[in-house]
Amino acid sequence: MTRFLLWWLLLIAQPTLAAGIQVTDDRGVTHRFAAPPQRIVSMLPSLTESVCALGGCARLVGVDRYSNWPASVEKLPRLGGLDDALIEGIAALRPEVVLASTSAQSLDRLDALGLKVLRLKSDSHADTRRTLGLLAELLGSPEQAAQVWAAVERDLAAAAARVPPALRGAKVYFEIGGGPYAAGRSSFIGETMTRLGLVNIVPAELGPFPKLNPEFVLRARPDVVMGVQHEAAAMAQRPGWAQLPALQQGRRCDLPTAQYEIMGRPGPRLGEAAGLLADCLQRVGTMAGAGR
Repeated sequence: MTRFLLWWLLLIAQPTLAAGIQVTDDRGVTHRFAAPPQRIVSMLPSLTESVCALGGCARLVGVDRYSNWPASVEKLPRLGGLDDALIEGIAALRPEVVLASTSAQSLDRLDALGLKVLRLKSDSHADTRRTLGLLAELLGSPEQAAQVWAAVERDLAAAAARVPPALRGAKVYFEIGGGPYAAGRSSFIGETMTRLGLVNIVPAELGPFPKLNPEFVLRARPDVVMGVQHEAAAMAQRPGWAQLPALQQGRRCDLPTAQYEIMGRPGPRLGEAAGLLADCLQRVGTMAGAGR
């Protein structure tokens, strides 16, 4: 009787073990898991936020130094960044999978240690949506991805509806850090600006986050300038920039660091980021008297 019961239990368990979970990352590497991983390390804030939005926050056992949302992840072990990952610290946590960017070359040693490193792109809205779907599959709750993305779309639409009509079609420059890099039209930030009815002065052919010559911005004469607040004062000190109408007339979005971080994370808070830009554009107001 006991042998029969054991045989029966093994029999009904076979379909689950055989099915397992199989995901292919953006390197084209396929990873197989017998069951949804319960010990996950995330080495990118947007991936940390995505895992949590999909209901997997409790499975995180370590994160990179920049992950700070939701608040519960701040108590987790910090494992460095993409360029200086603490390899021994990650391995000591015995993760079943490590989530990282395709550009995280410092994590190559984890592959050599036999750890599964899932590398994901996050340049565009499409990347973000695909990543949410892949992570939901990994977590064993594929239905969650559609719900999270639906919320993002809802927030993007709500933000677009709040942009003052006079600012639709306005030329915008979004600076990354203190420059000379910018968010191009093909970046997730650029795509958000397009959804808001704005025109990015950086064309798509320059790539998602190109390095710009300051003269490029002067020639483009953006109607609105956006960037991190603590770099705002330095903009006007650059040669010729004090003559930019956007700076002279205060048509700028100087984002506090916490808001700037949200803008820079292609994850479940894309819609919230759009809302922050809409808030700023409402403050900037109409373009009356702006010389457009």
